[in-house]
Amino acid sequence: MTTVAAPAWTRRRTLALVERNFMVYRRSITPLLNALVEPILYLLSIGVGVGLLVGTVPGVDVPYAVYVAPAILATTAMNTAFNQTSFGVFTRMKIEKTYDAILPTPLSVTDIAVGEVTSAMINALLTSIGFLTLMAVGGLVTSAWVLLALPASVLISYAFAAAGLAVTTYLRDFPDFQYIQLFMLPMFLFATTFYPLSVYPEAVQPLIRALPLYHSIELVREPALGHLSWDLLIPAFYLIAFGSIAMYVAVRRMTWAMLR
Repeated sequence: MTTVAAPAWTRRRTLALVERNFMVYRRSITPLLNALVEPILYLLSIGVGVGLLVGTVPGVDVPYAVYVAPAILATTAMNTAFNQTSFGVFTRMKIEKTYDAILPTPLSVTDIAVGEVTSAMINALLTSIGFLTLMAVGGLVTSAWVLLALPASVLISYAFAAAGLAVTTYLRDFPDFQYIQLFMLPMFLFATTFYPLSVYPEAVQPLIRALPLYHSIELVREPALGHLSWDLLIPAFYLIAFGSIAMYVAVRRMTWAMLR
């Protein structure tokens, strides 16, 4: 395979793609509303419904719904960002051929990649604000530090938007998206979304700690419950590193695929 250098990006050109995306999105708020439907259903069915049976979470001493809500907020940011840079980008790349029309303009492949990730981060932040508002209305906020969930959602969306972009460069057709769910769904279920890490055997706990969603949940849940410590730097740096590596892979592969 011939190595193709990734062209540099500029903020002005990147913002042009972001503007293009939001000119499309402004026609309907349906995508943002759809991104909130699933987490709301999880919160009501498991957080509130199962919470009536669970009561308070042992070792944390908060109602189950209060414990689960920040984790669902983290997964909301994850899913919003990841879906936009996976399914959305794949459609624009393979079906609509949007990027073929963009490349003859001054925008580079790197501008496209950074612009798509930036657009996904903005959408994820908007859905996070919407879900956090619902948490507050539902009485599931116990600490003012929950506001740190918003900058946390930006980090989460950066990591997973970049990951979605990188993964998309390996997909051949729409059926390949099923392979993504083989990883995403178990991670959602087992990355301490619905129960503490302590319920796992000690041999399994390192595997859970290695999951990017586990660090995402920690970065949101701990401040939401009023727990602040320097340990929160660990998930923050993890997500920055994870996203940066994924972004590097995505740009290199997109550059090779589009400019070869």
